[in-house]
Amino acid sequence: MIVAGQKLGHYEIRLKIGEGGMGEVYLAQDTRLDRNVALKILPANVAANTDRMRRFTREAKAAAALNHPNIAHVYEIGEADGVNFIAMEFVDGQTLRELIHVVNPGLAKLLRYLQHAADGLAKAHNNGIVHRDLKPDNIMVTRDGHAKILDFGLAKLIERPFGETNGKTPSNVSTVILQQHSLPGTVLGTVGYMSPEQAQGKTDEIDHRSDIFSFGCILFEAVTGHQPFEGSDVIDTLNKIIREPARPINSFRPDAPAEIQKITRRCLAKDPEDRYQSIKDVAIELRELRRELTSELATTVPPLSSTSTKSQAQNSSVSDVAAASQTHASSAEYIVSEIKQHKFAVTIVTTLILAAVALTIWFPKFKATRASQIDSIAVMPFVNASGSTEIDYLSDGLTESLINSLSQLPQLSVKARSSVFTYRGKEVSPQQLAKDLSVQAILNGRVLQRGDQILLSVELVDARTGNQLWGDQYSRRVTDLLSLQTEIARDVSSKLKSKLTGVEEQKLAKTYTENTEAYQLYLRGKFYWNKRTPIDIRKGVEYFQQAIDKDPTYALAYAGLAEGYILFASYRVELPAEAYPKARAAAMKAIELDPGLAEAHNALASVKSSYEWQFDEAEAEWKKTIELNPNYATAHQWYGEHLIAMGRYNSALTELKRAQELDPLSLIINGILATCYRLNDQTDQALAQLNKTLELDPKFGRTHLFFAEIYQSLGKFEESIDEYGKMFDLMGVPQENTSRFLATVKTAYKTSGPKGYWRAIAESLSHPDPPVPGLGPPPAILAGFWAQAGDADKAFELLEKAFQQRDEGVLRLKSPIYDPIKSDPRYKDLIRRIGLPEN
Repeated sequence: MIVAGQKLGHYEIRLKIGEGGMGEVYLAQDTRLDRNVALKILPANVAANTDRMRRFTREAKAAAALNHPNIAHVYEIGEADGVNFIAMEFVDGQTLRELIHVVNPGLAKLLRYLQHAADGLAKAHNNGIVHRDLKPDNIMVTRDGHAKILDFGLAKLIERPFGETNGKTPSNVSTVILQQHSLPGTVLGTVGYMSPEQAQGKTDEIDHRSDIFSFGCILFEAVTGHQPFEGSDVIDTLNKIIREPARPINSFRPDAPAEIQKITRRCLAKDPEDRYQSIKDVAIELRELRRELTSELATTVPPLSSTSTKSQAQNSSVSDVAAASQTHASSAEYIVSEIKQHKFAVTIVTTLILAAVALTIWFPKFKATRASQIDSIAVMPFVNASGSTEIDYLSDGLTESLINSLSQLPQLSVKARSSVFTYRGKEVSPQQLAKDLSVQAILNGRVLQRGDQILLSVELVDARTGNQLWGDQYSRRVTDLLSLQTEIARDVSSKLKSKLTGVEEQKLAKTYTENTEAYQLYLRGKFYWNKRTPIDIRKGVEYFQQAIDKDPTYALAYAGLAEGYILFASYRVELPAEAYPKARAAAMKAIELDPGLAEAHNALASVKSSYEWQFDEAEAEWKKTIELNPNYATAHQWYGEHLIAMGRYNSALTELKRAQELDPLSLIINGILATCYRLNDQTDQALAQLNKTLELDPKFGRTHLFFAEIYQSLGKFEESIDEYGKMFDLMGVPQENTSRFLATVKTAYKTSGPKGYWRAIAESLSHPDPPVPGLGPPPAILAGFWAQAGDADKAFELLEKAFQQRDEGVLRLKSPIYDPIKSDPRYKDLIRRIGLPEN
């Protein structure tokens, strides 16, 4: 008896999840690869039977040969402690039966899942394998919306003659029966989904067309909620399958498309010769039907507007003309009848009619021409289909690499990583993504690693309609990982109808290293760098360094190292004087190896601005960065923050708006944009921007800090105190610390007004036991509080400390929080020593 916690080799049993004719199925943990698997256990009486054991082994080999994203993969066949098993991919999701009868996601989605299943069956049939127990329970739909066929346990292996690839049954084939019973004539399969030849026990006549019949039964049920051959009992159901036609679909669902009835009727033909001869043909027809359905649903949805105001105006004008032309055409007969006695007028009207007709012919072509060119795209986080978190770095890394590659194309707007990764693990419709991200196309991908093989399936989707524009599958060895992302980028670009220049072609083909191991280490470094915690940033830097050790000429790894050290300073991992010099050295090495690397110039610009205070040189570096990659959101963000420090708020607003356009869901960019609105005296826009940021993620603590700062500037101190409390709660500050802080500041404000408010904040945050343990604010921030409290000496003492530490907070001296001390000679002296503009 198998129990939870029991170990079979390197698999640890978790719980029983099912039962089949060939044994029980358990959820287990692969302790070697740290992933969930489904273990199919062979019963002891079967294992003792040599003939059945042989069939069990053959089943595993046949299923393991099926390498397709819509088929649950078999990892291995094994034996431990006298127990024989097959380790298979664990598919976390819902069965198609549950989706049909419980969830009911809608016809378009159900057809999508069935199209996936048909694609998987086509792969099996091409390999000569017939499922023979196809039913809604054997089709799982993953949480990210991909269908996978399970359990080829009743498979019939057909040995195809050389060159037979058209999906039809060869006339001279030898067969090997894989069945659960040794007696010929035994009925195999599940009642309600088996074919007539199965129902009659004609095992010699069963081929891939039997699966097509079963597929038709599932399609019928997905549309109507009923099985096509429902009987009063098993015998009655079998009799209906063999002799009676399926009931019309429209008798259950009058609104069902007629095409559904046609596809289903042909699948359910009693004679295999009258059915589709290839499941691939069914998949193609389902795909076309889905496109028609989604197009009909989208007819009331206006086209996506261009990012260009001029383009919007042109689209609007053409639409108006087209509408007018239809009006003229429909009323032309009336106009002619009214003025036919006026010869000159008739000539004019005739001309108008001809023009209108010509325009109605030309306008769709005009729209089609415009639609063929896609100028905005979101590369969504690739799904890690391997079941192991160890591979997350690979799926994330390939996503980011593809984003960076496509960002090199100046005519294409590519949404930044932080925006698209907001949707990681979520199922969101293309239409919603189009609305949220203002894009015309979505690229989805699934990554599966099996040993040294990487399987990647990608799908380019029209964001407005949800229709697939293009899809492909790539199978490569890990050693070919570098060329894989280049190949995908080139393929995607061609499907976007982008004509590449020679320079752009070179940019897409650039891999930065020939060492696959170094590339994987770099991907791991970016994976941890993006987590943005002190511990993870340290891990990221370690991986960047390991990548450099593998390939000392790897410029991109040096750029990653530079960005890592910059975060060391920002996240207080190291003091600025320790972190920034290392960041500078890494950035300079990256530029030495590759002068055209935007990431390296961005890092160097940050060093020059935040640490070296060489502001003109920093600005030149940022302009160089944006010239190299106009789609680099982080460059626009950091440059915008630099311009804020320079007091050039209008220019900063332009850069930050561009950063937000490229990365619309970035919380920090949205928050800094609100700050810039406030500095531009656009308080209403600032509050609206922060409310939008709060909607994006109510748990982002810094949004409440930005709110507090705005309320301070408006003199709404009680509201600002509440915002500090919300921020501390989201930061995980102990409740007693938060309560003490809020009580102290509220009391001070009631008794001493604004100055008491500022002093209480300054003293609380300077306390040896501050609200946030171990993380007091930088000295320049505290200086602003003391300035507002009226203690200029304390403020300048802290500003001098910030100056000596090269604390980047000192660059914000132009902020209104320092207004009370700006007339002090010490303020002007500090501005001069830092090198900030005096006006």
